[in-house]
Parts: sequence; structure tokens; C-alpha cells
Amino acid sequence: MGEVRLVKPSLEYREAYLEFYEDWLTEGVEAIVPWVAENDPHDFEAYVAFLYAADSEEKLTNDDFVPHSTYWLINEEDEVVGAVNIRHRLNQKLLESGGHIGYGIRPSRRGRGYATAQLAEALKVTKAMGIERVLLVCDQDNEASERTIRRAGGVQDSQRTTDNGEVLKRFWIDL
Repeated sequence: MGEVRLVKPSLEYREAYLEFYEDWLTEGVEAIVPWVAENDPHDFEAYVAFLYAADSEEKLTNDDFVPHSTYWLINEEDEVVGAVNIRHRLNQKLLESGGHIGYGIRPSRRGRGYATAQLAEALKVTKAMGIERVLLVCDQDNEASERTIRRAGGVQDSQRTTDNGEVLKRFWIDL
């Protein structure tokens, strides 16, 4: 893994993002994460607009949501290798089962250190937002994500079982 950077979504990354999305579809064994990356991006202009549609309190139209910002992890070859969604604050649902940060690395680029780099960059963004204590959540059996969170300073505080029976581990990182 060479140099990486987080970027705000933009039209200039259309082809690279579509390759990221298709990589998830080709793999097909798990849900695309973070949740904003599940939306079909083939109308790319509309997709990018969607990503900016709730990035401040003033833009929220649904009381179940909190403001959130999405970034893409770009590698030295200008590939989109990851996506991260940062929630600016927590509501009850996020406190229990979502956390401040949701992130994912495209299946074909895993095991190369991208998740560690992406989380480190996302933590810089959350700190710049004034968030001093960050909650991260992962599935009980997602050992790679747990290692990434612990490497970033995550300390587990509990496990929770969701309404659909998923067991989630909750970690806090003090910035």
C-alpha cells in the first residue's frame, strides 16, 4: 500500500467509484458498507448529490437521521478503495448499534492496510469536527474490523444484540 488520502465525493471520481461499487457486487457475499455506498451510483450526479444531502443539521429532512459526511479513500493509482461515513453526532440508534463512523474497503483490496489508514484519516476528520470521543461498532465475528478498531485505540465497552439477533461489539476511541 502506497500513499492514500480521503477525498470528498465528486464527479471527477465517477469511473473509479463505479469500479469500487462493481467490486462489491461481484463479490456478492456481504452487504456494502458503509450504508451510503449501497445506493446505486449509476446516475452518478444524483448519487453524489445524495451524499451531500444530509451533511448539516439544516439539510436534514428525516428526524431518524443525524448529519453525516462521506469520504472516499483514494490510493496512489487514483482508485477508490474505501468509503467512510462519519456521523456528526449520535442518536439513540447510533449509540446502540451504529456509532460515529462506518467504513468499508472494497473486497479486492482488503488485507493491504487500507482499513487501518482509512480509519486513521477518518479519526482526524472527527477530531477536526470537535468530536472528542468516537464510537465504533462491528459485528461480533468481524475479526478484521475489530483488529482495525483496536489498532486505532479502540477500547471495547460492551456487546449488544440487535432486534434481528446480530451481536455487535462497541468500542470507544478517545481523541
